[in-house]
Amino acid sequence: MPFINIDDYDPIELTPGAKARTPFGENVMLSYLELDEGSTIPTHAHPHEQAGMLLQGNLELTIGDETRLCKPGEMYIIPPDTPHTAKPVGGPATLLDVFSPVREDYVALFNKFFG
Repeated sequence: MPFINIDDYDPIELTPGAKARTPFGENVMLSYLELDEGSTIPTHAHPHEQAGMLLQGNLELTIGDETRLCKPGEMYIIPPDTPHTAKPVGGPATLLDVFSPVREDYVALFNKFFG
């Protein structure tokens, strides 16, 4: 599976208004995340390292105790076990997140709905 067409993946609703498509390999997971206007990714933390890039829209992103308004093309790295939250500003937003290692909870969700 060296090439991926994201449209081949059905979205999983993580929270209301937040849909993810999550192709993964042995050690890395991609998450194409679409956030509707008015949605929020609640504050959470996980043992996985997370990096990402805002593709479309504007995003208020809080990592630890720092909050920034991100614009398309801006990137971020979230260390393991660091609380973070995100919400689109002024409309929907699309992000590409990368997790290492693979998030087992997302794999379980994928398998529950599509396995």
